[in-house]
Amino acid sequence: MENQKQIDADYLLQGQGEIWQHIYSSVKSMALNCAVELGIADIIASHNCPITLSQIANDIGSPSLDIHCLTRIMNFLVHMKLFDAISPQLDGRETLYGLTNSSRWLLRDAELSLAPLVLMRNHPLLTAPLHFLSQCVTQGGTAFHKAHGRDMWDFASVNSEFNKIFNSGMECTAKITTKAVISEYRDGFGCFGSLVDVGGGTGAAIAEIVKTYPHIKGTNFDLPHVVATAPIHPVVAHIGGDMFKAIPKADAIFMKWIMHDWSDEDCIKILKNCRRAIPKETGKVIIVDIVLQAEGDGQFDKTGMAFDIVMLAHFSSGKERTEAEWKRVLEGGGFGRYKIIKIPALQSIIEAYPE
Repeated sequence: MENQKQIDADYLLQGQGEIWQHIYSSVKSMALNCAVELGIADIIASHNCPITLSQIANDIGSPSLDIHCLTRIMNFLVHMKLFDAISPQLDGRETLYGLTNSSRWLLRDAELSLAPLVLMRNHPLLTAPLHFLSQCVTQGGTAFHKAHGRDMWDFASVNSEFNKIFNSGMECTAKITTKAVISEYRDGFGCFGSLVDVGGGTGAAIAEIVKTYPHIKGTNFDLPHVVATAPIHPVVAHIGGDMFKAIPKADAIFMKWIMHDWSDEDCIKILKNCRRAIPKETGKVIIVDIVLQAEGDGQFDKTGMAFDIVMLAHFSSGKERTEAEWKRVLEGGGFGRYKIIKIPALQSIIEAYPE
């Protein structure tokens, strides 16, 4: 009996520890955000070797820098395994801080970087809706609308700061995901001459695809206020419009991280417009999105579940989907044949054909 009581007490204590971790998990996100804002990874990378805290402080360049505050933040970032701390062998020498495989993704000038997404995800405008989740349960509605008085896309059209930070975050993920798509979908882009990226943001993804496959005529299609801020890509045409009304015609449609923003009914509407835009016999839709593995415990599986809550907060009707849920949506939109292709990214490729 005493042994059982001890076992129960141990399990209860373990449960308490897990709740403490969940309560303070946001501290990790904000420490990560701090590292990007201060450019710590960039500072270390600029020296091409591990450097001391004094060197980091000097390169931050603030005349009123608090070295004790920086020390404690660096200790926590090392605990998170974002940076290495190399203890010196000789007495009196300072600890050296180096990059890890994780912090290399925080380099702001790197070709592939998650730094803009870190700043976007932790921006107060995007964290605020998460405080309204319980109200969504008890009252219905969208958390983003409760926080800001407008739906997300409407808010982006009138708030230039939000529009800029959101587009930057999406552009950096587009580069990372597109690289993974191109590496694993080599033959998939070779069989058509024109491609429309629906919801392509600033055009980063379609530009990368066309650069790799110059025979493709690429079109970036998004809302007018989005393409208005898009940089000029010599190999890509920008077209503003509404995917719920009509989609420019092409041999194939590309949609990266678009469908998860919308309900099943809205996705079916989008897919029906896609079907009208592509050739019936040879056309296809290339969807790059999460295929949810609810029982999986890998890092990407856990992130996929978290993204489902983000979709709930931002769009209410948006959601991540399992393969069975994708199948229902695709069939409803007139795409009865599909296959899922795994890629080295959070998302998968869903290649769908009209029937």
